[in-house]
Amino acid sequence: MSGPAAFLGVENSLSGRFWQSRIEHDAQALAISQKLGVADLVGRVLAGRGVDADHAADFLNPTLRAYLRDPYVLHDMERAAKRIADAIIKGEAITIFGDYDVDGATSSALLRRFFAHLGVQARVYIPDRMKEGYGPSSQAFARIIDAGAKLIITVDCGTASFEPIVQAAESGVDVVVLDHHIAGEALPEAFALVNPNRQDDVSGFDQLAAVGVTFMLLVALNRLLRKNGVYGDKCPEPDLLQWLDLVALGTVCDVVPLKGLNRAFAAQGLKVLARGQNTGLAALAEAAQISAPIDAYHLGFVLGPRINAAGRIGKAGLGSELLSIDDAVLAAKISARLDNLNAERKLIEDKVVEEALLQAEDLLQGKTDPDILIVAKKNWHPGVIGIAASRLKSRFNRPSIVIALDEAGEGKGSGRSIEGVDLGAAITQAAARELILKGGGHKMAGGLSLTAGQIPGFAAFMQDALGPDIRTARTRHVLKLDGAITARGANAGLVRALEMAGPFGAGNARPRLVLPAHHVAFADIVGKDHVRCTLKAADGARLQGIAFRAAESQWGKYLLNERQMPLHIAGSLKIDHWQGREQIKLHIEDAALA
Repeated sequence: MSGPAAFLGVENSLSGRFWQSRIEHDAQALAISQKLGVADLVGRVLAGRGVDADHAADFLNPTLRAYLRDPYVLHDMERAAKRIADAIIKGEAITIFGDYDVDGATSSALLRRFFAHLGVQARVYIPDRMKEGYGPSSQAFARIIDAGAKLIITVDCGTASFEPIVQAAESGVDVVVLDHHIAGEALPEAFALVNPNRQDDVSGFDQLAAVGVTFMLLVALNRLLRKNGVYGDKCPEPDLLQWLDLVALGTVCDVVPLKGLNRAFAAQGLKVLARGQNTGLAALAEAAQISAPIDAYHLGFVLGPRINAAGRIGKAGLGSELLSIDDAVLAAKISARLDNLNAERKLIEDKVVEEALLQAEDLLQGKTDPDILIVAKKNWHPGVIGIAASRLKSRFNRPSIVIALDEAGEGKGSGRSIEGVDLGAAITQAAARELILKGGGHKMAGGLSLTAGQIPGFAAFMQDALGPDIRTARTRHVLKLDGAITARGANAGLVRALEMAGPFGAGNARPRLVLPAHHVAFADIVGKDHVRCTLKAADGARLQGIAFRAAESQWGKYLLNERQMPLHIAGSLKIDHWQGREQIKLHIEDAALA
């Protein structure tokens, strides 16, 4: 039985990928276009994402009403909500313990804003990445308990925190865990542990980020407080929808699939964000000099990195604080600080990425040729190893783990995976077998801590555990495409029509189109290694293009040097906003000989 046909006959592009249409038959796309009265290409985009004509309208307008179910379907959610409601009513001291990334910052800020509306001044504790590492520690919990907390709520962490949670229980302090990382068979003895990725959870919400789990808790908590008569003239019931901008930010930045409820969170949250209600987010957008309407791209690649910069190389709690405050002057100061930290982070990142790439190339040129890349070095900054792992994964199309070792030989590692390879589960298994000190994650990303002496055994285990899956995934190095257009057809109307299928991100990729048999009329290098070019169709129409970090790749070199031979050029269309002007640009991802 033959496989799918190659799109435009491209079986091996200049980057070594097989081009494949997202849809096998046009009938479904045509049915969607006719039923909704949308452009044929929009119909193709929706059909390529598994949407049928009956559900296309809901897909184009994803609402919470359509996707949000009773929060109690999550295991332990009822128990968690009742314990927190009881603490609110009794006036117990509450501390929120959050992770230092965007998901943790948004989750903790979401809880803090809810509590503040009720007049409850909950404390937020964000651990220092360098000194304390990921998740709860016995030392951190001891400080929190000594400060008087009677209830600790962990967000985006806690599922693997056995000792600190036992320590809290022995001190008479309850711990409620709100998390989404993959759980092993054994769970810590928390008062309640809400995690759609625990093995006994059958809710079907396993793709939620921690901020999505936290929002579902607030829905349950709101209902309980209403039932208990907490709301009234002095304390009106809060409108939870006003905080969907935080949920959208955490969801997009944690790179969970933008499907179902996650997609509704992102779509509705962007609408809230457009109103500029969150003082901190508005200040951060201004500091980042965002001039275009904010979309999922800005969340993931402009705002998110600045919030992450606090946890990576600065004061860990700055991001959560910014998202929680209503003081415009203070928000402007914090945003400026985060913007500077982000610039500093980029400089540190460049050095680590360069050295990690050299190590990876040495591994691949050696005798072992590993399926998974694991590199390590002393004095790499732990705050940028996740970004470095992502770069290695993208460059070599293999799961990659980057480990930063300190002077004592203890390391922190961060990994990124490719489609079809569950990295988090393998790291969790390695921790369960005591091959590493601790670790976990989800399918596409993971984190761990270990000693330098454990690296060889850990690398061997990961190779054995994931090698077959990786080899299978890499043989399917496919670039999926939604259709073909010409430079003349690439206009603002088409781009806006395609935006109807957004927001775009993990699990809902931006529509990828091909310009067949176009010539490169001009090309040069901008920035460090980006290729800027002008593409010309047979009828003379031109379109500007940009290929990020492509100057050293084979297909990037073709863009720079080939002027005679026509190329099939694949990428996504975007509207660039610059000084009040709009320009259509193709963000190029691949090319093939025509």
